[in-house]
Amino acid sequence: MKKTIDARGLACPEPVVMTKKALDSNDVNEVITIVDNRIALENVSRMVKSLSLESMIEEQDGNFYISITKDDILPEKESLNGSTVILIKSNVLGQGDDKLGSILMKSFVYTLTQMIGEIKSIIFLNSGVLLTTAGSDLIEHIKILENNGVQILSCGTCLDFYGVVDKLQVGVVSNMYTISEEMLHAGKVIVL
Repeated sequence: MKKTIDARGLACPEPVVMTKKALDSNDVNEVITIVDNRIALENVSRMVKSLSLESMIEEQDGNFYISITKDDILPEKESLNGSTVILIKSNVLGQGDDKLGSILMKSFVYTLTQMIGEIKSIIFLNSGVLLTTAGSDLIEHIKILENNGVQILSCGTCLDFYGVVDKLQVGVVSNMYTISEEMLHAGKVIVL
């Protein structure tokens, strides 16, 4: 059976949640999700990819039609990395002087580049998203982590709030559904 999800005008993470729910249904083998913005398109596409499913995207009059096909059973996603998820919710580390906090954050992220295979993903929330956007001193370190297989997720709502969606330099725009899923399935979550 084919199911159409009209997620136009819906805020994050609704398009992802609705699509995932439809894909989880045993009697559905094709889902067409309609979204009206690139962030929703990227979020749904990333979720589809994480499930190892095939999709095709067609743009019509500013709307994106994501056609997803699935087998009867969704395959499990294999992770080649560790199970630790790190949640960075500020662009500085610790409380007190922001200059010191910036130095500590840079040192911390650099140190993570030396721990290959330990980290599954790093999630950036609130002002933490400023670390993944143009002007950040940490872009190169975060790119090293990404190149080593660490998933880099920046909250789309947070990027939008700070007006830096177009300035993302590393990783992908994410949503609260994916962020919650990453934390719930992690072996360990470290919150900074």
